[in-house]
Amino acid sequence: MSSINKVILIGRLGGDPELRYTADGSPVATFNVATSETWKDKSGNKQERTEWHRVVAWRKLGEISAEYLKKGKLVYIEGRIQSREFEGKDGLKRKMYEIIASNMKMIGGGPQTEGGSGRWKSEEGPPAVRDDDFIPEIEEDDIKM
Repeated sequence: MSSINKVILIGRLGGDPELRYTADGSPVATFNVATSETWKDKSGNKQERTEWHRVVAWRKLGEISAEYLKKGKLVYIEGRIQSREFEGKDGLKRKMYEIIASNMKMIGGGPQTEGGSGRWKSEEGPPAVRDDDFIPEIEEDDIKM
């Protein structure tokens, strides 16, 4: 049986994406997305928990992310989880988890589309808005933050 490593996030950007280039000239953007959940505890008090996700977008998707995404923007991210080990400043080995984006959809409009949102795949440039995407259209009012 095959395995699946797929992540879908809808959340808000914690800051503007940072665009850098690898030694061979490949663009890569990194940014953080916050997802929140709310619930009522046993006493009826509203509780909220926010999770932060580090997202990495390569090549054209990285360039588009850096150009169009801004802090606070609501975004749909599709990708996979990847771990990375590194040595901290204190000399200890650490492990971090990142979402390697394969698709991105801006929610709530933006400069790319008229009143809608656009979706880009990492190997493509910005296409026209496609109606055949399996992702349902979601408005900001549909998502409780």
